[in-house]
Amino acid sequence: MPNAVLLLSGGLDSTTLLADALHEGFDVHAMSFRYGQRHSTEIDAARRVAAAYGVRDHVIVDIDLRVFGASALTSDIDVPKDRDMSDAGDTTIPITYVPARNTIFLSFALAWAEVLGAGDIFIGVNALDYSGYPDCRPEYIAAYERMANLATRGGVEDTNRIHIRTPLIDLTKAQIIRRGLDLGVDYSITQSCYDPSESGAACGHCDACQLRLKGFAEAGTSDPAPYISG
Repeated sequence: MPNAVLLLSGGLDSTTLLADALHEGFDVHAMSFRYGQRHSTEIDAARRVAAAYGVRDHVIVDIDLRVFGASALTSDIDVPKDRDMSDAGDTTIPITYVPARNTIFLSFALAWAEVLGAGDIFIGVNALDYSGYPDCRPEYIAAYERMANLATRGGVEDTNRIHIRTPLIDLTKAQIIRRGLDLGVDYSITQSCYDPSESGAACGHCDACQLRLKGFAEAGTSDPAPYISG
């Protein structure tokens, strides 16, 4: 079983990604981040998912992106609610975008992959049903992979080439959900909301919730995760 590093947020996409990577025969080492996000439910969900799947390792990295701010997820800025998502991905980059987040996360994953001798890094980015983040696009992933193989010993010596795996990047949210259900994913233990209640219930109105609920509706099923009533 080849080693792989997988970025695990505990959300719908990264949980489906984990199930997919395990199904493909990878020995998964999961990495999550406590990066100063406005709630802890994301980390709680990542722990639940990692435990449910019995991953080889699950590390939680502490960094503090609040020192930069400029995002509703790391600053005292209201999370947008009930935004028109009909043109999601083609609109102005929303305030929930965390500057350079995927670049930072992938850099940590790359360092761990070098230590493990892992040639594969999994990240659950999606370029169809998403909020328009620039670091979720195929051209970004391709550029990062090129950089990774210029910046690592294994890449330079051609002993451990790095591949950034993004099996969800061209799927709609409904397709991702159907894939997960086929793999037996329990979506009730996942958390996608940008602004959940203290109990962890999703708000149902932020971009992440809207895209998630739309995906479940299009997949012909209901979301088992808890939502704030009303």
